[in-house]
Amino acid sequence: MFESYDQDIGMLTNKINKKLIHYLNTKLVKFHLTTEQWAVLMRLSKQNKISQKQLADISGKDQSTLTRIIDILERKKFIERHSSQEDRRSLVIHITEDGLSTCKSVTPFLEDTFNDILKGISYEKLKIFSEVFLKIDENIDNLK
Repeated sequence: MFESYDQDIGMLTNKINKKLIHYLNTKLVKFHLTTEQWAVLMRLSKQNKISQKQLADISGKDQSTLTRIIDILERKKFIERHSSQEDRRSLVIHITEDGLSTCKSVTPFLEDTFNDILKGISYEKLKIFSEVFLKIDENIDNLK
């Protein structure tokens, strides 16, 4: 069925991931965001006022990448950093009203975008796709 799992699955997954990120980045320009920044902002909109370490964990970013993203989002006035009340050495990340407003605009926009991307693919196939990718993710985690 497959010539090579690496070529048929690995490379195809990589190709589509790059194409999807590039496409979404071109669409998110109007909101002054990238997919990386959006992933962090969206997570923060769902779980506000958390430490940078917690935000790194839930967004799947390493500390140095997250610091860079936080710096950018702070310059754009989407988030703010405040000293933690429990530990003044620690910073807590807060989403601003501008950040929340942007999330309210981006979320339906991306839903429409993904409806276009997924056009012609049945719910059943998308469910299988999701299950397969979650299993691959789990298998990779178990190999570590």
